[in-house]
Amino acid sequence: MRISNSFGKTLRENSTEAELTSHKLMLKAGFIHQVSSGIYSYLPMAWKSLRNIEQIIRIEIDNADGQEIRMPVLHPRELWEKSGRADIFGSNLFSLQDRRERHLVMAPTHEEILTNIVKANVFSYKDLPLVIYQIQTKFRDEERPRGGLIRTREFDMKDAYSFHSDEESLDVSYKSMIKAYNNIYERCGLSTIMVEADSGAIGGKDSHEFMALSESGEDSILICNECKYAANVEKSQFRKKTQEIETLQEIDETHTPGVKTIESLANYLRIPTSQTLKTICYKYQNALILVAIRGDLEVNEVKLTNVLGGAELRLATPAEIKESGLVEGYISPINTPNLKIVADESVNMGSNFVAGANRKNYHLRNINHPRDFQSNIVTDIALAQEGFGCPKCDSTLIMKRGIEVGHVFKLGTKYSEILEAYFPDESNKQHPIIMGCYGIGLGRLLAAVIEQNNDEKGMILPPQIAPYDVWLTGLNIENPEVAQSSEELYQDLREGGLKTIFDDRAESPGVKFNDADLVGIPVRIVTSNRTLQKNSVEVKKRSDQDSEIIPRNEIVDYIKTILKQ
Repeated sequence: MRISNSFGKTLRENSTEAELTSHKLMLKAGFIHQVSSGIYSYLPMAWKSLRNIEQIIRIEIDNADGQEIRMPVLHPRELWEKSGRADIFGSNLFSLQDRRERHLVMAPTHEEILTNIVKANVFSYKDLPLVIYQIQTKFRDEERPRGGLIRTREFDMKDAYSFHSDEESLDVSYKSMIKAYNNIYERCGLSTIMVEADSGAIGGKDSHEFMALSESGEDSILICNECKYAANVEKSQFRKKTQEIETLQEIDETHTPGVKTIESLANYLRIPTSQTLKTICYKYQNALILVAIRGDLEVNEVKLTNVLGGAELRLATPAEIKESGLVEGYISPINTPNLKIVADESVNMGSNFVAGANRKNYHLRNINHPRDFQSNIVTDIALAQEGFGCPKCDSTLIMKRGIEVGHVFKLGTKYSEILEAYFPDESNKQHPIIMGCYGIGLGRLLAAVIEQNNDEKGMILPPQIAPYDVWLTGLNIENPEVAQSSEELYQDLREGGLKTIFDDRAESPGVKFNDADLVGIPVRIVTSNRTLQKNSVEVKKRSDQDSEIIPRNEIVDYIKTILKQ
């Protein structure tokens, strides 16, 4: 491709609206064009890179016995209502009606559709296991799209699903897919770690995310450097500090004028925050619930949502709190017979706590669970933080930022039971099909690669996913001899199997070099009056500072060698 004929222009300045490095560079390099919030067009350079990523994914998933299909974007809404995920996805689910007023959704994922397909094609345990995948466009009405391709409302995704007759078979596919994912990231030039993760709206029992470590990442992950425990903050466990259980004292009301926060309460009474109980009011579905947790901890709303069943959860409004008979800032778990209480297990890791009195300017001393209040659920709903104890060893957790570039789930029989996808065993007894699910977002993967591979000049694209192998820059192109030599080299490179983009513009060397560095093609070749006289060319790897002079007749083999390296 000649740049004079190429579509898409580089920009001299960064977009003022872009925050992440990958977003800035893709806009500046003419990779993407924003259509609307969270909606982008891929221009030729980006599309070539995405197709390279697709091909890597296909090869690795095929090697894991995957079979590729294509499923529709439009789904009947009743199928999502049957699975229960219409409510779980909530406002993130794009919904519409056709001309016959039938309700449809635009798929954010395809578990329901594929389960029905497999249900219609699996007649025996002998038909299992299966690994089916597709590369398809997905839609999620994200509340806050951000970071260019990091979080969008329309995105391309590889989603694979495995179907099994037993847990052992699922384990085999799960491990095989993890290996395939590691191969994909390595081939794409991306460094990742695998962490324990929350299953979210997908569901299932076990779940792991692949994270590309990056300061611009939207996910927080907690890591132990000693035992290598790693988990998304939404999922992470930790060792909670226990306190001595003292002799239980009688409840005593104390005057605390204007004291509404845990920190101010602890300061006012000169006690540690771990000696207090925090009580928070949430709205879940159509009811208010109370959450009780030790005052030195925070509520993990993802864990709480999962405990409650997965539907949308939000903090109660001041009006809702008042209407329920509670007093904002002094909410108490005591004497609330009409409200469901979910307690973190930390309420049992101490004694004689101070909690709200549900009376303005008053708190209660010596509150103990379960003596003074009963909980409907007691479990771990606490948010892990840096410096907390590792759940697997005696070390502590450190916080890192990361970009999720893949997610694998053990779904179990969640969807097969709901959608009645069963198989007969050797004795003709019916069992629900056991499932796994495995996703990779392609645009997000490209953005993560750029986040990890860039410098002050632009992208440094790994050879396996770069849109071209070689950026050929012709200097002094107005000289007929240089123009002819550059054209001959361009043809030789292409005939040699090297994907080449030829900067044939009548621009200054500075403009040409800046564009080459910005786009980040792995190898830059320069032809000029000087190289022509030496019957050579100047070669520079994008990742290197210095260039080399290589004889003209050796250039094709030389480029192939350094690309392999």
